[in-house]
Amino acid sequence: MNGVMPDSAPKKTLPRLDESLLTHLPPFSKLERGEIRAILDQAVSRRFDEGVAVFDEGAPAERFYLLLDGYIRVVRISPTGERVTALHIPSGQLFGMARALGHDTYPATAITATESIALSWPMRLWDVFVTDYEGFSTETYKIVGQRVGEMNTRIMELATQHVEQRVANALLRLISQTGRKVADGIEIDFPITRQDFSELTGTTLHTVSRLLSAWEKQGLVESQRKRIKVCDPHALVILSQL
Repeated sequence: MNGVMPDSAPKKTLPRLDESLLTHLPPFSKLERGEIRAILDQAVSRRFDEGVAVFDEGAPAERFYLLLDGYIRVVRISPTGERVTALHIPSGQLFGMARALGHDTYPATAITATESIALSWPMRLWDVFVTDYEGFSTETYKIVGQRVGEMNTRIMELATQHVEQRVANALLRLISQTGRKVADGIEIDFPITRQDFSELTGTTLHTVSRLLSAWEKQGLVESQRKRIKVCDPHALVILSQL
């Protein structure tokens, strides 16, 4: 894992962005173009390579982010030092919203799962946006609620489900959130390894490899070069409920 880029590091800035980039995104969809322009003018845009930590767990929460393109992997470190993937964030969503959770530090590490582009603002502007811009507060706290709900679902899965069910549910979630239609199935739209899946499902690399290999032989999935395609979603739904 690469370390977080400090604010003093040279910015990988992008050209001046058009307001249309934000008009369709829920936190900004109720705003006038002039308001969106004011928000964009206060943002820093940056391109991140794949595998870069945008910020680290426990670091001061100095900025919040909007992912314009790419995917973010949210990672926690357990008390025993194991890396656990909490969730994945697709493009078009805010992340690093520590202020919304009442935190002064980031509660998790955000790592780019692909090359990504993000806007960011100083955290001091969070309260300004919540107060001044219609829809920003309700939509962002809705996102927070959805992510807390997803985390609670995963905790229940870890506590009550067999490994095969957890891996099947993880695959179904990812194709629902980030899948793209390809020939003969739905592919997770970012590179993901079997090690990533073990961290996502709280199991060992050996167990994930055994399950995926068995499912490949049954024609349920295809897995190669950090790419996983689900060929038979209905069969995975059945496995997730056994």
